[in-house]
Amino acid sequence: MNYEQRLSPHFTLGEFLRSGTAIRHNIRNVPSAHPQDGLTNDELIANLTRLCTEVLEPLRRRVGRVTITSGYRCKELNARVGGVPKSHHLQGLAADIYVSSTAMAERYAQLLRLYTPCDELIIEPVGDRRKRWVHVSVKQK
Repeated sequence: MNYEQRLSPHFTLGEFLRSGTAIRHNIRNVPSAHPQDGLTNDELIANLTRLCTEVLEPLRRRVGRVTITSGYRCKELNARVGGVPKSHHLQGLAADIYVSSTAMAERYAQLLRLYTPCDELIIEPVGDRRKRWVHVSVKQK
């Protein structure tokens, strides 16, 4: 897969495939390496493109740079990071976006609710003062 492939004007495929956890555990985080997961590379690209164009680009137009901390996860990687078994990340329909503060998370959430058809919108980790992220997803078609 071409990590430099554009999914939308400001997002590349590589942003959604790269994972420090995958590197540390030698997990190849692409669908073709895990056919048992039931997703093809083409389906992943279509899903990620939709996520980018419908949710992430509208947010970026309003806030500037948007940093993806987690995108697609094969089942093995999802288990390693403690993701839920039916996570939208498994289909390339979800992304976690870095935010530097609770106020920033709340602003992003408000904009996502107003201007995008996001399906899930979760500020994580709840009740924790560590680094935060906003989880967003779109419904599967």
